[in-house]
Amino acid sequence: MHLIVGLGNPGKEFEHTRHNAGFDTVSLLAEKHNIRLNKSRCKALTGEGVIAGQKVLLALPQTYMNLSGEAVSPLMSFYKLPLTNLLVVYDDIDLPKGRLRVRPGGSAGTHNGMRSIIYRLGQDAFARVRVGIGKPDNPQMDLKDFVIGHYPREDWKEMFDCFLRAGEAVEEILANGVEKAMSRFNGA
Repeated sequence: MHLIVGLGNPGKEFEHTRHNAGFDTVSLLAEKHNIRLNKSRCKALTGEGVIAGQKVLLALPQTYMNLSGEAVSPLMSFYKLPLTNLLVVYDDIDLPKGRLRVRPGGSAGTHNGMRSIIYRLGQDAFARVRVGIGKPDNPQMDLKDFVIGHYPREDWKEMFDCFLRAGEAVEEILANGVEKAMSRFNGA
């Protein structure tokens, strides 16, 4: 089984904000593959199914972003999964809006949700799909306000398409591995 985690903040006020790119991607992936995210386990909303011939557990942590590791680590333990079977999808302000970056591992960078997961797991050698949300146009804008803010109306179609592509990247990783997904999705 593979654990596919979308990062975000729970609650109506955070729906479809920039910081919830992981939630939006995994929710679309669940819809596409008829996986119901309707079970609560280990502080996460989960659903089991099959994607690209692989058994998967999709998860949306119901902790706030900065505590995402409190859901991911127990899920990994409960299902006795190796680190190679973890894939995390999350927003990245260091990538231009609408761009994707697939990686086999690495640091958390500036992302507190990833920092929490790496801290709780004690390792960073797991796959991730980073969804570019860009930086604020106004350099004086507080980054927290930017990431928990909603997309301007004119950006929504571009970001929706990006979430669909991020879901395709997850499918590619499951079907053919991280390296193939990197070569297919890390370009312009």
